[in-house]
Amino acid sequence: MNEKVKVIFILLKGVKYMTNKLSSPLLNSRVKSDEVKSSEKWLGYLLGPSGALLLNAVLATYLNVYYTDVLKLTTVWGGAFLTVFPIISKIIDAVTNVIMGYVIDHTKTAQGKARPWLLLSAPLLLISGILLFVVPQGNQTVQIIWVMLSYNLFYSFAYTIYNMSHNLMVPLSTRNTEQRGSLSVFNQISTIMMSGILVALVFPMLIMPHLGVDKSKWIVTMSILSCLALPLTLMEYYFTKERVTLEDIDKPQEEKIPYKNLLKAIFTDKYMVLILLYFLIYTVGAQFKNLGLVYFCNYVLGTYNDGKTQTMLSVIGGIPMGLGIFFVWPLAKKFGKRNLTLAGFVLYSLGSAICWICPTNMVVVLIGQFIKNIGGLPCSYVFMALFFFFFDHLEWKHNFRCDGIAMSIYNIIAVTSVGIVTGLFNGLLSKSGYVAPSLINGETVAAVQSVATKNAITFSFVGLETITSIILIVILAFINVEKHIDKEQAEIKARKEKENENECN
Repeated sequence: MNEKVKVIFILLKGVKYMTNKLSSPLLNSRVKSDEVKSSEKWLGYLLGPSGALLLNAVLATYLNVYYTDVLKLTTVWGGAFLTVFPIISKIIDAVTNVIMGYVIDHTKTAQGKARPWLLLSAPLLLISGILLFVVPQGNQTVQIIWVMLSYNLFYSFAYTIYNMSHNLMVPLSTRNTEQRGSLSVFNQISTIMMSGILVALVFPMLIMPHLGVDKSKWIVTMSILSCLALPLTLMEYYFTKERVTLEDIDKPQEEKIPYKNLLKAIFTDKYMVLILLYFLIYTVGAQFKNLGLVYFCNYVLGTYNDGKTQTMLSVIGGIPMGLGIFFVWPLAKKFGKRNLTLAGFVLYSLGSAICWICPTNMVVVLIGQFIKNIGGLPCSYVFMALFFFFFDHLEWKHNFRCDGIAMSIYNIIAVTSVGIVTGLFNGLLSKSGYVAPSLINGETVAAVQSVATKNAITFSFVGLETITSIILIVILAFINVEKHIDKEQAEIKARKEKENENECN
């Protein structure tokens, strides 16, 4: 028995144990209605996820800064450590995503198949989030081992469990496309509030100038954020409900669909392949941008932790995001989610190109960012709702659901891309001669970067996204599952009603 099979076997035994324990009324969902109500939207899909999403958003933007500027790991192994380590770690993360997808698809409890894992993830996020930053002083070998173990504990274990279960809650909550779309919007608002407001506005303006490269201040700040994830994730657990899963909860256990059949269903469907390719290319561009943002503001457009440059970029991006809540969904209903997203990327590519042409001119960059962020609204607000259509499309096509496996592939793309991009970005910094700031007499003193380093940072922040957004326009032109989804969902419903009638007879 190979190691992967052993891990799956152990997890499935854990699932069986968990199934027995989750029958307690204490763990029941507080959502009783068959229809999606306001409490579910606000508490389960807006406020509940905010703790984990905030923690992840901060880590996505600033963990690499902690590694390069505070721990000063850019020179370890001649610069190779921060290049190789993220890639290897994300390969591990990809494997755990596959395993987690399989486990979720084989979880059957009174609380659903994805929700129970939210409950488990809550304490894990707290513990692993703190361990990321309490890296011991002194011995470099000990530091490297701690960084590798804590990073994988968070991303390959704790956040994988959370993210897989969290992302499946919308498609499993209801089959009603209107209600599902509404929940998806609330989910996206939560994501945008955390990453686009708190992390993008509050952190650069108020938090980062205070932290500098003082390790003790980083530990306190990140420990507080990790603690917030626990009660809020528990709130998400209690105020969500898997109505789609409950449709079959009383049916006898059906024969398991072989893993290879699930994969075949996904990778032989042209629409599914295209949407996964779309997500891959989008993630690569977005991750380079996210990693480059802080460095771009510190060394190209502004000065180190000046408290205003990154804030100004975030404000100019936050204005469209705020307005988008009101007009994106009406436009998506009128023109279609695919069509609106495609048009958005036309603006997105234009805005990125403007920033790339004049990266040191604040006015030009702000104009470009404003245009770019207007163009990014459809992708931000409607992509997941569009993606969830593919789950129903596959069910219509094959008469079985493969949500867990499909979401695990989605997450594999996300995590492996992030790992590879992080490694490449750190490699660019190291090869271009990046110099970390210093802590002198309790004050952070920034270094002067070379032209090569500034060019590498600029390409990461705006250059690559210009290219990827053009590619995305082409891919979206071939994705049109939305056109038939209402008919397919109606046929699924009719099929299930017929099956229920046959069982009764």
